Amino acid sequence: MGRFIHKPTVVLADDNGAVLTVTSMLLMGEFDVVATVVDGDDAIRVTNALQPDVVILDIAMPGTDGIAAARRLKTLGLDPRIIFLTIQEDSDYVQVALGLGASYVLKPRLHSDLLPAIRESLAGRVFISSPLRNSAVPVVN
Repeated sequence: MGRFIHKPTVVLADDNGAVLTVTSMLLMGEFDVVATVVDGDDAIRVTNALQPDVVILDIAMPGTDGIAAARRLKTLGLDPRIIFLTIQEDSDYVQVALGLGASYVLKPRLHSDLLPAIRESLAGRVFISSPLRNSAVPVVN
């Protein structure tokens, strides 16, 4: 009998259906995408219910945005690794992400940066897409 190997579980939250589809396909070999949702409120709800290893959040979503959702997850005592997937090349957002212990991936770099960002996050580090920053740094809790 073979051994079962746990694939890290992921929740994806983005209001763009095409991004959800492409991201799910990119992750499917190495990770188990347990839910895709279109807003921060649903991201909070499914994260609470499913307890994934990683939550990938778009920053700009209707209703509860990704940053507010990440803060709410922390308030609830949930501790998934958080990765922001965004088009926002803004150092202020990066600082907010770092303050939350979250990684930051630019959507134009989705194919090159998201898998390394997830791996780094699961290893306890944060990843910031270049051109904003091109390195993994330790998470300070």
